[in-house]
Amino acid sequence: MRTTLLAASMLALAACATAPTDSTTTASSDPRAGEAEFRALYKELIEINTTLSVGSCTKASEAMKARLVAAGYPESDLHILVNPKPNRPQDGNLVAILPGTDPSLKAILLMAHIDVVEAKREDWVRDPFKLTEEDGFFYARGASDDKSMAAIFTDSMIRFKREGYKPARTIKLMLNCGEESPNEFVGAQYMVQEHLDLISAGFALNEGAGGRIDPDTGKYVFNGVQAGEKLYQDFTLEITNPGGHSSRPVPDNAIYRLGAALTKIQSLEFPIEFNDATIGFFKRMGELTPGQEGQDMRDAAGGENAAAIRRLMLNPGYNALFHTTCVATQPTAGHAPNALPQRATANANCRIFPGRTQEEIQKQLITAINDSDIKVTMQSDPEKPGAPPRLTPEILGPIEKITEQVFPGVPVVPAMATGATDGRFTTPAGIPTYGVSGIFADPNTSGTHGLNERVGVKQLYDGRVFLHLLVKEYAGGK
Repeated sequence: MRTTLLAASMLALAACATAPTDSTTTASSDPRAGEAEFRALYKELIEINTTLSVGSCTKASEAMKARLVAAGYPESDLHILVNPKPNRPQDGNLVAILPGTDPSLKAILLMAHIDVVEAKREDWVRDPFKLTEEDGFFYARGASDDKSMAAIFTDSMIRFKREGYKPARTIKLMLNCGEESPNEFVGAQYMVQEHLDLISAGFALNEGAGGRIDPDTGKYVFNGVQAGEKLYQDFTLEITNPGGHSSRPVPDNAIYRLGAALTKIQSLEFPIEFNDATIGFFKRMGELTPGQEGQDMRDAAGGENAAAIRRLMLNPGYNALFHTTCVATQPTAGHAPNALPQRATANANCRIFPGRTQEEIQKQLITAINDSDIKVTMQSDPEKPGAPPRLTPEILGPIEKITEQVFPGVPVVPAMATGATDGRFTTPAGIPTYGVSGIFADPNTSGTHGLNERVGVKQLYDGRVFLHLLVKEYAGGK
């Protein structure tokens, strides 16, 4: 998953996980039963390399399918769907279905991506493709993003079957490939475009938010729920020039012209905007955060206190919640050290506030740059924007109930993702997608997308309990 924001302060979970049990107790109604078997599943999934360069999501999907078959799922309820490009058979998605007893109820979709960001062994302290348990943490590429939720959801589907659980609402699992490589194959997008009937649901649970730990005290601060996310779009800025010998400089230099354009983008401020998720975030966090910052959050939630908003915008995470942002990345220019540049390009990476379109932002960039010789084009076809899903009582109520049950006293805080998840495809397709995991972490030390990615052992097991109970709460039945 690409980065998301949530921040800061309150109570903790007091109970510790019980001792691991062996696989013979997996069918127990105890939500912590079968931790040893879950750990083995998690380890297997982690140690199947699913990077774009040399990995295989298909192999991971087949491994998880084998576990579901062993639990009693018929082949008719298990589907592996592979990238139709003949040169990418390793891009395989898995869909598993546990039929409900009430056909009038729409299904619930459990989503998690099984591909991971690249990782170089020489840069890591430990082998990124071997699960290492050390000092209370699991270390590995994908330990958090997003094989934690993929393993938990697969484990729950296995336990549901072995328990003989009959949900009123059909439960669907989708493990998909390509979330981390948006310019290649994106499994969720493929499923929406080609197999929407198979994954159709009333709503979906996905990555995008989690619990937050106070890094100083280790206390559980809040459990986050994501409702909506920004649109991702890369724009290419390009200017060409006749060039020439560097000993004969001229005022019209492609690098300087591009530099001037990037400076204008740096100064470009998009309008302040709010939606249900961001208002809810600042209201709730304002109640939990002491001092001036908490007061600013409460004032900002009303949308009218410009001074409070300005102070909060000094924090990059909060700033990203208030409006569209565009930032320069990957400039490239020139063809020789002793020649005037004939071409200069740069990428502008934009995270677009929900409700705005890519075309609208493109026009604002062109207007701000105000140089007709600089072309501003979209690097890829724009994704379909979707309105943020509503945090209705039917969605938020079960999250609050199970949070109080598993993490007594810990509040639930809504948020909007400032990065991007696969929900950007499912929500516009009519499957409102919410980010919630119950896995608590300090985002500053999790190593997601970076070195030595990790997740707390206890926190992973707590998240397993939370999600298992939450899915049952939504699905009903017995």
